Amino acid sequence: MFSLEEIRKAHDVVLTALRPTSAISWPLLAARLGAEVVVKHENHHPTGAFKVRGGLTYVEALMRREPLAKGLVSATRGNHGQSLAYAGRRFGAAVTIVVPHGNSREKNAAMRALGAELIEHGTDFQAAREEAMRLADARGLQAAPSFHRDLVLGVSTYALELLSAHADLDVLYVPIGQGSGICGCISARDAFGLKTEIVGVQSAAAPAYALSFAKGRLVSTDSAETFADGVATRVPDEEALDVIVRGASRIALVGDDEIAEAIRAYWTDTHNLAEGAGAAALAAAMNERGRLQGRKVGLVLTGGNIDFDLFQRWVAAAPNAEAA
Repeated sequence: MFSLEEIRKAHDVVLTALRPTSAISWPLLAARLGAEVVVKHENHHPTGAFKVRGGLTYVEALMRREPLAKGLVSATRGNHGQSLAYAGRRFGAAVTIVVPHGNSREKNAAMRALGAELIEHGTDFQAAREEAMRLADARGLQAAPSFHRDLVLGVSTYALELLSAHADLDVLYVPIGQGSGICGCISARDAFGLKTEIVGVQSAAAPAYALSFAKGRLVSTDSAETFADGVATRVPDEEALDVIVRGASRIALVGDDEIAEAIRAYWTDTHNLAEGAGAAALAAAMNERGRLQGRKVGLVLTGGNIDFDLFQRWVAAAPNAEAA
């Protein structure tokens, strides 16, 4: 999707607001997987997740193209909305965010605190996305999609940082929501000319991209019932799917119990708190530890924004939690 020069220029934009995140080799995770493990800590951003990179490049480009824009509107389960609100405040753009009913209370509060107007609509992300499109027309706002070239360009900068320091990664596990993260990783790997295998990860309860990858065409699902809201996607993006089909080796599926186990593993092995989507890459690697022996493995911890009550109900109270 991008040249190395384009990604580096985007990195310059990102660094006007953020610092590079750490990529850390954790001995306990290495022992757990039987492999050298490097974790890219996108949970260390001010918004707690990787998407702020894309928010910055998207809004900066929008305001350059449309300096008189009335504002922008988008749908989200949380991290995308926080990224746009953060960038909107930095670049002087009004931001309206549509979330489904029952969305994370803590993520809703964070988006409001960053200055976004928050609207609740529908029961899932797809319904919220449709309402956001309606509001764009009704209010004359710019519709900010969850997948866009300028978003992916910003997100690709974490892969730039990771692969600049660890060009010898054998395999990189990346969770898939709407696909910006994995497409950014594929773009950066290809721009560097590396051979790193890239594995997408989805919830087994929200496997739209995995089904589409297997069929080679867009396949939607009727539901996405997972606690890992960052990967709760029913309708894949066609452009993202094309990049993933051409650039990923496969898509691994993980269950909610396996994600909860990975959240506990991150806490016990690194003292980092991961949200569900953020732990999905580790969950997949734990399932595939047999094929990782002796290899150098990259894991993207995409975010740490998990509600405290969800953590208690799903992670801390799970059977055998103390033995993780």
